[in-house]
Amino acid sequence: MNAFIKNQIQQFQDNNQNRGRLLVSCPDQPGIVSTISKFLFSHNANIIESSQYSTNPEGGTFFIRIEFECPNLKEKASEMENQFGDIAREFSMEWKLTHVYNMKKVAIFVSKELHCLLELIWEWQSGDLMADIAMVISNHEEAREVVEPLNIPFYYIPANKDIREQVEEKQLELLKEHNIDLIILARYMQILTPKFVSANPNKIINIHHSFLPAFIGARPYERAYGRGVKLIGATSHYVTNDLDEGPIIEQDISRVDHRDNVDSLKKIGRSVERSVLARAVKWHLEDRILVHENKTIVF
Repeated sequence: MNAFIKNQIQQFQDNNQNRGRLLVSCPDQPGIVSTISKFLFSHNANIIESSQYSTNPEGGTFFIRIEFECPNLKEKASEMENQFGDIAREFSMEWKLTHVYNMKKVAIFVSKELHCLLELIWEWQSGDLMADIAMVISNHEEAREVVEPLNIPFYYIPANKDIREQVEEKQLELLKEHNIDLIILARYMQILTPKFVSANPNKIINIHHSFLPAFIGARPYERAYGRGVKLIGATSHYVTNDLDEGPIIEQDISRVDHRDNVDSLKKIGRSVERSVLARAVKWHLEDRILVHENKTIVF
């Protein structure tokens, strides 16, 4: 990690040492916002940003994300969490209180295609992706020369369907060793086992083209070209045991026409993929996503 990146991270942590985020979901009922606001006020916290949504004010589920400044947050954190636990029980809340200065530790998984990895690294180097990239894991060597000059640990672990469980045991050990908060599949072309996914619920973000379900399997761009598609897209989602059917975080498209050949379609697709993945990752790092059933609420 060079001096510029270190300075970016240090400045971010200094600026956010008293910044917290509170995410809540619970059965909708009167008094939720008022109670949370009074709780924060009692700790001299100032609300900076607040977003809320209800699936139905009568019998629905209520979601809220609050970002706040609180003097001496580090010292108050444990006490605040204990006190909010009582409120959570009263309103049957699922909740999370995060401290912005605690940067999330990220592991990036990648195979041969590097466009998404390169986008994430560029965003990180420029100070727009505030995370601790703790390691990159790949089943190919192509990413090594990109990663190691930045002093990011690189782990080459060959993988295929015949040795999948043994490979994932090594990967899970590394994730535990580095206390990883988020796994990013930056075009990692291996299917994860239910054991691996279950060990990391709503902590694995994937990216893929949006031709599904029309063009499932190999050579989707070639087959899409053969059908004369007019839109190229990408989808980023949390990974579940239903292949490519987890809660969607972000999507985007780009229009194409008959003048675009297969190589052009792939180039356009890679551009959309990398921007969609970067946005999804940023929203996760900023605690902007709440998962509800198989959907996401993104504030």
